[in-house]
Amino acid sequence: MSTLLFTHPACGLHDPGHFHPESPARLKAVLDALSAPEFAALQWREAPQATRAQLERLHPADYVDAVLAAIPAEGHAALDGDTSVSPGSGEAALRAAGAVCAAVDAVMAGEADNAFCAVRPPGHHAEPERAMGFCLFSNIALGAFHGREAHRLQRIAVVDFDVHHGNGTQAAFWDDQDLLFASTHQMPLYPGTGSAAERGAHNNVLNVPLAPGSGSTVFRRAMGERILPRLAAFEPQLILISAGFDAHKGDPLAGLAFEDDDFAWITGEVCRIADHACRGRVVSALEGGYDLDALASSAAAHVRALMAAA
Repeated sequence: MSTLLFTHPACGLHDPGHFHPESPARLKAVLDALSAPEFAALQWREAPQATRAQLERLHPADYVDAVLAAIPAEGHAALDGDTSVSPGSGEAALRAAGAVCAAVDAVMAGEADNAFCAVRPPGHHAEPERAMGFCLFSNIALGAFHGREAHRLQRIAVVDFDVHHGNGTQAAFWDDQDLLFASTHQMPLYPGTGSAAERGAHNNVLNVPLAPGSGSTVFRRAMGERILPRLAAFEPQLILISAGFDAHKGDPLAGLAFEDDDFAWITGEVCRIADHACRGRVVSALEGGYDLDALASSAAAHVRALMAAA
């Protein structure tokens, strides 16, 4: 079949401020890479805005109101020490969350095997009632709850290979035995969560922290021996990927040493499990990645693998 790409120009209008690492240039780098001739078969779609009903499946109404009310008419406003917003941030955040929900709809309808959401701001640090770590709404977790509500799915898994632990996704999934969150990430590192002892209320969280300096061998062993077997045994009806590329050796914000091929490899492995468990249904969303060249090449490797699996 095919791979879909969900994005929207509004996602480039979220401006956290001069010199902030989560810059609009990140999205431009990804989209420029995916505009190369080898990606001609990629089907681009406009990301819709998430609805209030979609957001409130996870985030309380007063939290949604507070985030949207904090968007300034001009300049910047800080939501926490790392997370700031500009006049374009509200629509960008709604489009980022809406993209994942729309991608779930498209994949569940059989319009494509898989999809990549090239959006920002990222989402996996946003907790149900707290914006943090550059994130406003929990995009991937919202996609999971949308899959459950709109498509009556029961077992949904998230694989997160961002260098930072996805504390927001973990918090959203913690008490639900039918949602699996599996993560590799550097430890110690922001946000300080993600120890192997954090397992969820129903043993539905699997954290595999990696020591600073870990590269391909350690990453592939962690995935191959711990996360991929657990993912296959869970038999998910949909797999979501928090695709952060800041574990790349060139990234300035952390200290892992992954190569482009590692992102291609894990994408292919997840897609192989999806082929057996859920008709290839995979939805991925951009999280971190702050060296523009590394981000572009890693995202291209990821999408290339998605397209190869479709």
